[in-house]
Amino acid sequence: MRATLTLPHGANGDALAQALVHLPVTLRRAELQADGARPVLLAMQAAGRASYLFHDLTPADAADIAATVAAYLDAPDGWIVDARPCGRLRLCLKTRIPSG
Repeated sequence: MRATLTLPHGANGDALAQALVHLPVTLRRAELQADGARPVLLAMQAAGRASYLFHDLTPADAADIAATVAAYLDAPDGWIVDARPCGRLRLCLKTRIPSG
């Protein structure tokens, strides 16, 4: 199973995508907006699993994004209970939606 990470278009999204190119994920580009969110946004989802929306990310967060993807794929239904291994991303979580 692979997670899909969706990043916004533009230079900031390009820089983050370049930092994530080594991850075993599918990268997509789309318009992402969330009330009160700070750019750069990143959505993480997979079929039958929870979905997450993070904000305020930079290419320096690539290692924490990798750790979060690993925790996501290991968690039942993608529902991460202990986010400490996710590093700074646990502070950048905008919303989490359970699988449906």
